Amino acid sequence: MSAEGGTKAIIAALAANLGIAAAKFVAFAFTGSASMMAEGVHSVADSGNQALLLLGSKRAKRARDREHPFGYGSERYFYAFIVAVVLFTVGSLFSLYEGWHKVVDPHDVDDPVWAFGVLIFAILLEGFSFRTAIKEAGRTRGEQSWASYIRQAKAPELPIVILEDFAALVGLVIALVCVALAVITGNGIWDGVGSMAIGVLLAFVAIVLAVETKSMLIGEAAATDVEKQIVTELESVDEVDRVIHLRTLHVGPEELLVAAKIAVTHDDTAGEVARAIDAAEKRIRAAVPMARHIYLEPDLDRSGVPKAP
Repeated sequence: MSAEGGTKAIIAALAANLGIAAAKFVAFAFTGSASMMAEGVHSVADSGNQALLLLGSKRAKRARDREHPFGYGSERYFYAFIVAVVLFTVGSLFSLYEGWHKVVDPHDVDDPVWAFGVLIFAILLEGFSFRTAIKEAGRTRGEQSWASYIRQAKAPELPIVILEDFAALVGLVIALVCVALAVITGNGIWDGVGSMAIGVLLAFVAIVLAVETKSMLIGEAAATDVEKQIVTELESVDEVDRVIHLRTLHVGPEELLVAAKIAVTHDDTAGEVARAIDAAEKRIRAAVPMARHIYLEPDLDRSGVPKAP
């Protein structure tokens, strides 16, 4: 997944959410709707999310130094985790709190025309942002399902924007339906129910994002097909009998650490082994450009397993 595609989707989402947040708070001022207040806070939280993702992307580009010899690529995972745990959770808890108070002490929705107009306007803007994120993700998704894509993506930005926009669109529909029910029935409880439903939705998305980004923070290996490709490239070198074991680790979304123990023939000289390692590194980097850090340890093959033809 390209960083450029993720940045484009983030900027589109940020622009949409800033405009939507302003419109929702104006509508709340005229209507007093709890659903509108919850949606306004939701949009502010989303805007903060995108600002954090942009900050993380910028900080991840810093050059490596003595204290961080593999660079700062994992900062993107850290800020993605903050987005999931803090901002989404704050938005969820506020929506639940506001909705509960409206259910306990319901009030009629004033000037519902404002609410309907803003919600329709917000749906159009969120739809534009969602379409941009889907289009950018489609460049790298391939044949994967969307669920699989979100679970397996190593770059956090696009999956987060996609889930944010999806949750925002569903939340807007919930708010629209509940405000309509509150107006039709004359019962303000529906407005509070809408706010609480939005809170539950945000909590669910927060949990999904937290689980996925936590896995990357702890350290995930390369995808199975990438590891198979690395093994193929290593074993294509004449002096390498086979790969004894391979370890990979994403130190950033587009930066991979590769460590492998390779079996060589006991008759090979040190010079031949060194040339084999150089050739293997070149082949890996050509086939898997994200393999920035490669460490190969030669050893004798004690298993008796012959090299595949």
